[in-house]
Amino acid sequence: MTGLIPRLARPRLDEQLRSFRAVVVNGPRQAGKSTLLHMHTKEHGGTYRSLDDPQWLTAATDDPTTFVSTGDRPLRIDEVQRGGNDLVLAVKAAVDRSREKGQFVLSGSSNFLTVPSLSESLAGRVGFVETWPFTVSERTGAPPDFCDLAFEDPRSLLRAPTSPWTRSDYLALICSGGYPEAVELREARARRQWFDSYLRSVVTRDVRSFARLQHATRVPRLLELVAARAGSITVVADVARSLEISTETARTYLGYLGIVYLTVDLPAWSTNLTTKAARTPKTYVSDPGLAAHVVRVNADGLQRPGHPALGGLTETFAATELIRLRGAASTAFDLHYFRDRDGREIDFVLESWDGRVVAIEVKASATPKSADARHLRWLRDKLGDRMRGGIVLHLGENAISLGDDIVAVPLSALWSHRRLDSGTS
Repeated sequence: MTGLIPRLARPRLDEQLRSFRAVVVNGPRQAGKSTLLHMHTKEHGGTYRSLDDPQWLTAATDDPTTFVSTGDRPLRIDEVQRGGNDLVLAVKAAVDRSREKGQFVLSGSSNFLTVPSLSESLAGRVGFVETWPFTVSERTGAPPDFCDLAFEDPRSLLRAPTSPWTRSDYLALICSGGYPEAVELREARARRQWFDSYLRSVVTRDVRSFARLQHATRVPRLLELVAARAGSITVVADVARSLEISTETARTYLGYLGIVYLTVDLPAWSTNLTTKAARTPKTYVSDPGLAAHVVRVNADGLQRPGHPALGGLTETFAATELIRLRGAASTAFDLHYFRDRDGREIDFVLESWDGRVVAIEVKASATPKSADARHLRWLRDKLGDRMRGGIVLHLGENAISLGDDIVAVPLSALWSHRRLDSGTS
């Protein structure tokens, strides 16, 4: 890949600035937030200040009121969480004094509005944009329209019956992940070093900026446990036993992983279909490449038949793509999973604001079977016309109908059927 890749978050940022006095741009460290803000400043004017710069950090902490009152608008403050509570309060006071739209863009590598030390926040006064690592749509230049097509008519995904993407391609995509720097690295050793350095940076800079970590060395192991349990409900007591820490400490550390975007939670689908439905969220590592790294597997290793990490990593890949695509979709929807005590489970339930539902199953197989859709059929029978259809995503090349608005399509349907120009490794 060469040059700057247009980001899905860019139109969303413009939209939010037209609607709100301030916009918060959140997301993982090194996902491209700073580049997004630099390009936005270059094209639209205003001011960019990063609190990674000691000069600006000093100015922001010594006199936050003056800091936020100077500079052309919009004032873009990168790594805003480093300025702490007083800086956030100064921005809050500024937007309370003026109703003008698009005054501030606040970017951070932690979800600073949930950080305990920030007792007062901008919640309710701002718009939000999440910037994640690359989707495959961004890397290929394909339109990010999978979710909209799924709500309109899942059968439309059958129009391209054969995908040029192979199982080996998918495994390489999973292990490369989407972090801009990581996807450029072609050597496996260099990529391992990058992920190791990334984890150290997040733990030592981001997590320690708001939390005292008595067991900091166990954070990578905690992330490994989350990755290994992908697709399963995280039982905090089990995590605590594995790490030899208290249940309360394990619960707190899991929360920290979410605050710095190392993990994402997928809530259980609340429905009156059954009283036996699960209520606990599922947790995924927020990037499949990072997940593959912490469980110590690469694309060659995943080629081994029956590899125990393949199913979880494939589901992690699908989950993170859907989370990233949601912000670019024209259809507003919430993303959930479903599981009940009778053994019925659906990996992803997409529910639009007006109650329409698309259900998705992920299978780490190249040969989808009718039985793979049995829980999708059960849900269709329960929901009737509310359910737009069911989709089985798989690692094969063919798109087939499983009958009654349920289709089995290659994983590449998430970004259409275009290949990366430079390949993957």
